Amino acid sequence: MPLLSSLGLVSLALGGLSGWLVLATMQAPRWFADRGIVAPGRFRQLHLDWVSMGLILIVVDQVVPDRPSWITALLAFGLIVNPLLFVPLAWGREQSERIAYRVVTIGSFVAASGGLTALALHALL
Repeated sequence: MPLLSSLGLVSLALGGLSGWLVLATMQAPRWFADRGIVAPGRFRQLHLDWVSMGLILIVVDQVVPDRPSWITALLAFGLIVNPLLFVPLAWGREQSERIAYRVVTIGSFVAASGGLTALALHALL
């Protein structure tokens, strides 16, 4: 199975499984608060992003299978890392001020937006 489709299926599976985490945040909010999680809604964002990115990975893999490997690498990195950026934010927005978080975020967004743009140009030109 092609790499992006495989990653997409894993992302969809994680999206499905993370639905349990979303349910837990609604059923046991005190448990999360006791562990310093001040923004449990970020887990819902993670859940939705995993599903969205999984679908995007599968679709682009099927629609443009003959893309260059550097585009595949950008898409794989950006679309896998983007959802994970919500996890530290569950412990508070101040997590986004850390230099490591900023570097990974910028790299992920550059990879995702650059990869998707490069993919579109490759496919259309």
